Amino acid sequence: MAKAITDEDLDLLDELGVETEPVKASAQSAREQRIIAGFEEIGRFVEEHGREPQHGEDRDIFERLYAVRLDRIRESPECLAVLLGRDPHGLLGKGSQDAGQSYALGEDPVEYRTGAAAQAVLSDEELLAALGAGEGEGTDITELRHVRPSAEKRAAEEIAQRTPCEDFEKFRPLFVQIEKEIRAGLVQTQPITAENRGIGEKDFFILHGITLLVAEVGEPLKTTAGEVDRRLRLVFANGTESNLLLRSLQRAFYDDPSARRVVRTKEAAQLTFGGEWEPDDVEAGTIYVLRSKSDNPFIAANREVIHKIGVTGGDVKARIANARKDPTYLLADVEIVVTYKLANINRTKLEQLLHKFFANARLDLELNDRFGFDVTPREWFLVPLPVIQEAVQKLMDGTIGDFCYSTESAQLLKL
Repeated sequence: MAKAITDEDLDLLDELGVETEPVKASAQSAREQRIIAGFEEIGRFVEEHGREPQHGEDRDIFERLYAVRLDRIRESPECLAVLLGRDPHGLLGKGSQDAGQSYALGEDPVEYRTGAAAQAVLSDEELLAALGAGEGEGTDITELRHVRPSAEKRAAEEIAQRTPCEDFEKFRPLFVQIEKEIRAGLVQTQPITAENRGIGEKDFFILHGITLLVAEVGEPLKTTAGEVDRRLRLVFANGTESNLLLRSLQRAFYDDPSARRVVRTKEAAQLTFGGEWEPDDVEAGTIYVLRSKSDNPFIAANREVIHKIGVTGGDVKARIANARKDPTYLLADVEIVVTYKLANINRTKLEQLLHKFFANARLDLELNDRFGFDVTPREWFLVPLPVIQEAVQKLMDGTIGDFCYSTESAQLLKL
């Protein structure tokens, strides 16, 4: 049987400094305990990160939760009264302390007790609902419906807030080149999907109808969610630039359904010249360059620079046998100037590429066929033979995308 504690025992324990008062039940209500616990979580965040929690879609969901909670606490005199003396980080400020003391003394205005501030102490579920998450069946906490519009607006503003690019002249040729390549079919534009949203240095995109170049990609930046972001230098075709976070640019792509990525096409095929074939080559046809023997005054005056450029899978001589009856050949005999054998290549695409490359030099000439109908041949170009030969060589080494044809100088210009 346990021995009862006498008054002498209590006096001895008291002299030894041992607390002998019975432990009292907490005087704090469950609501007050929740206020304190929620505020202490915010304090731990501040200790870990050295700053207050902040709003923003790029922030971790818990940081956003803490930011909303802190705002609500600051608005609520009841919370401020409960937290008097419990703010080691100074998150509530002197004015908040005064409001809390007034509330504790019963001096708070009626609106604090009956208005929105009286409802400021929310559970995590209610805070998530305030963020736009947790509403409706099957809703994930990352779906911030009420936050997204402002985030979209902010991303759009970031794109819109561009500054003049002081060194744009060094980027201008790149935009000229990409425009030429798009027109020539050397590059194509593709919709931006979840599978191809990657962003790298020197990538081109089209956003809100404007071509942009990712000129520089900064060092990795850690977000509070543990993810990696980067600061980008974006240069736009209209001579402006913007420093934007990579994730903000991705959001801008999402907000613009017409956004496109510029993708370079690579011919996996090989051109074989001079009849030098590899054992496993498959003959695909011939590039041919023809010159007209027409007595048309304009053609006769410019005969040395007017050429037909084509690609055929058959025999070139057989193809031109009836040239004088065919408006494709200007209703006149032609001579074969030069041919190039092809191996392992799509003839149709190659011919289209050559025609697009020299499109600005296409011969604009109308003729009457043998039935009296007007026809406009589309495969004749005002291009000197050496330039055509150079273009074919560029095709062979894969560098044709770096050049364009200048009708003023009648030569290939490096972009």
